[in-house]
Formats: sequence, C-alpha cells, structure tokens
Amino acid sequence: MTDIPSVPGIDRNLALEAVRVTEAAALAASRETGRGDERSADQAAMKAMRAALNSLLIDGTIVIGEGEADACDMLYIGEKVGESRGGPALDIALDPLEGATICAKGAQNAVAVVAMAERGSFLSVPAVYMEKIAVGPNLPPGVVDLEDKPETNLRNLAKAKDTDIQDLLICILDRPRHEDLIAKVREAGARVMLINDGDLSGAIATAHPDSGVDMYMGSGGASEGVLAAAALACVGGQMQGRLLLRSEDQRTLARRCGITDFSRRYELADMARGDIMFAATGVTDGALLRGVRRFRGGAVTHSIVLRASSGTVRSIEAQHRLGHFGEIFGD
Repeated sequence: MTDIPSVPGIDRNLALEAVRVTEAAALAASRETGRGDERSADQAAMKAMRAALNSLLIDGTIVIGEGEADACDMLYIGEKVGESRGGPALDIALDPLEGATICAKGAQNAVAVVAMAERGSFLSVPAVYMEKIAVGPNLPPGVVDLEDKPETNLRNLAKAKDTDIQDLLICILDRPRHEDLIAKVREAGARVMLINDGDLSGAIATAHPDSGVDMYMGSGGASEGVLAAAALACVGGQMQGRLLLRSEDQRTLARRCGITDFSRRYELADMARGDIMFAATGVTDGALLRGVRRFRGGAVTHSIVLRASSGTVRSIEAQHRLGHFGEIFGD
C-alpha cells in the first residue's frame, strides 16, 4: 500500500487506532443483535466506544455525538475523551450505533462510526433533519445539486458516468416523506434501493464501488450528514446538505450552533474538512460492510478506514478473541 504522509500533530497510526474504537462498539452491539431491545444495544455500543476512545493518546473533544450534556450521560457534545498527555487536540464526530432499531431487529445497515480531525474541522449542527444529496469520487465538480430537480441530477450523473439513467441505482430512506421523491426518480427511469434505516451507510455507500449505489438522496439526521461528509471528504466524493428547521425551537437550536442562515446549502467542505480520519465497522450486514460474525470464543469484524490527506481506503477484516463476557483480549 502507498505510504501515508505525516501531518504535523496527527500520527498516521491514529487512523488504525480509530478502527479499534469502532470495532469495540460493533462487537458490544453485536451481542444485542436481534434481541428486540434497541436501548440495550445503544448503551452497549456507547460504553464500549467511550472506553476505547479513552484509551487513545489524544486530547479529544466530541463535537458530533449522542446529544447535549444535559440529555445524555456519555459521548455527549463537549465531552473530553482520550489520554490527553501530549496527544494531538482533535475534534471527534461519532455514532456508536447508527441504526439501534436495525440492530435490535437484526436487520441490515447497522454500523459503528467515528471521524477525527483537527479542531474546527466539523460543522456543528443541531439534532434536526437535513436534506442531502451525495455521490462518490471521480466525477466532475458540481455534477449534482440540491437546487436541481431529481430528473436533472439523474441526467447529469448518467452523463458524467457515461451510462444510461436506467442503469443508475439511487439509495433513498424508505419514509412517507420521500414518496414524491421516489416516484420522480422512478419516473425518470432510475432504479431505487430503499433502506429502512441507516441513511449514513446509504450516503457512504456511494463511495464504495462494490455497493452498486450511484447516488444518495433524501432527508435524514443532520449529524449523520456531517459524518457522511467526513467519509466522502476522504475519498473525493461530493455532497450537499441543507438543514430542515421546521419550528422556532429548532431554529433556536441552530443559533446555539452558530447557524444564522437557516436556508443555507452546505457544500461538503462546509461540513467536513482537513486531515480527517474516518472508520466504520459493520454491526449487521449492509450495502457498505458485513456485520459481526460471532463464534465460540471469538468474532470477526469488517471495517473500512479512510484518511483524507492520502485518499487511502483500507478494508480490514479482523479476528477477535473474546472472554465469557465479551471483553476483547490482546487488542
């Protein structure tokens, strides 16, 4: 593999440390897969991810997390994590278990995700919805645009990929609010892949050739939008987002994040920039990653690790030895 150039303040090996964080969360959540208790799955992932983060030699601050400090007891926005003695000062965006409901049902697309970068690299967003559009790398700048109609974006993407609209696969979250969008995409001739949950995985899948996904469209969580932007920034993908602020309370939350232009269309670089390190580990099978495979005394995880400074994409399959209570030995 191509060597990764060093960046002052950030050790390139930290990218591989990051995947241990998502592996820990995924392994913990996998014990709750299919048990019908999404809270237990979420709690298990949070505890494991927090412990793993606190083992890293970083001065970390969570900027995209589980919520505000007064609403949750761990991995909240503003929480300090890591062994800060001499470590780099980093902002951290994370989702210990994107798709807690998915995990509880044993369905597809549950993942554990973390992104790290220098301070000020991630857009601060409130807990609201975001309208999103995303495509993968190696495409002309501005090939898609939130301001354009779905059929226009499909036509432009097909032209850029030198293919027919009928060959495009568009990932959309299966929600009543997307009925009109789904109808327009199908009317234009493209194929639609509906997902029940996990729109973060759907957006990131556009950057993974094996997923078959050409574009992600629709609305989902704003924090998941920033995490998707972090992943796509590492590989040269494209993404735009716009916050959907439907009440004065939501606009107040946006102001607390420093947002004053409530209709702004955010480009990818507005949401995530700098030397980003991104890691994701599958909890259940999905378009992006295979889920955890557990067996007596151990488990196998499948992860991806991305770094913006080099554009490196690593796919990692790891075998873990586990104790009776699921603790990881030797890693």
